[in-house]
Amino acid sequence: MEIKEHQPSMDINEQIENLKAVELVIENEDYARQILNDISYFRLIKAYGLGLKKKNTNFDGSVSFEQIVELYLFNANFRQLLFTMVERIEINLRCRVANHFSHTYGVLGYEDAANFNDPDYHKEFLADIDDEIDRNSKAPFVKNFRNNYADGKIPFYALVELFSFGTLSKFYKNMKPKDKKAVAQLYGIGYTYLESWVEHIAFVRNICAHYGRLYNVNLAKTPKLYKQYTEQGISSIRVFATLLCIKHLIPNDRHWTEFVDTIDLLFEKYPHADKKLMGFPDNWADVLRS
Repeated sequence: MEIKEHQPSMDINEQIENLKAVELVIENEDYARQILNDISYFRLIKAYGLGLKKKNTNFDGSVSFEQIVELYLFNANFRQLLFTMVERIEINLRCRVANHFSHTYGVLGYEDAANFNDPDYHKEFLADIDDEIDRNSKAPFVKNFRNNYADGKIPFYALVELFSFGTLSKFYKNMKPKDKKAVAQLYGIGYTYLESWVEHIAFVRNICAHYGRLYNVNLAKTPKLYKQYTEQGISSIRVFATLLCIKHLIPNDRHWTEFVDTIDLLFEKYPHADKKLMGFPDNWADVLRS
């Protein structure tokens, strides 16, 4: 494989000249200058130019700078919209896992490896939790339990609030099958699906939290989909699969209906956003609303 040399840094005017040289249409250079002063060339052009030209070639003269900005703005709005739904699931799952586990094993039952599937992971979990408690040592509830309760230990119903979504996902994955099943039943689904979906949504949540791209991207952590979806040709590697997971984890109420309606409005507002590049089938709204 040929080893490439790093390209020298370009100022904004040089960036614009470079874009013109690769045949990207720039209708308003002042606008382009303003955007490139707010959003890095790498974040904008390298990510959202994908699919608009063949690899290692120039644009064909039909793609505009404004079009790429539109895809960036679509992604930003979609990501923020999705994050609100992920947050709802995260808070709900914390509650249900904490309630079940604390009631079944006691508020300090998380200390006992016998209450989990994998003792080795449990040992790593306790080390991670100690680090998390130290990082949050000034939080009022942490100080309260440390200073005013036996051995300074934190009960699980409070400790779970320090978990990242990734830690929560791993905790659920290491619960015993009967406990995973009990939590999954609260959602009306099998625990193997809940385990897969939570792990996937935690991955997507991190993309959202780090301002990442959900448009035209293959997701590395894929969920297990129901057969009814795979038979429709719906892919598990695109973000529409994430929406299907979420659909089964929250009530089909007005909030969900508004969420689906807002996605529809986003596609209207940003017409260059290609639904197919996100895994959306033609009847996507009907699938989500059903």
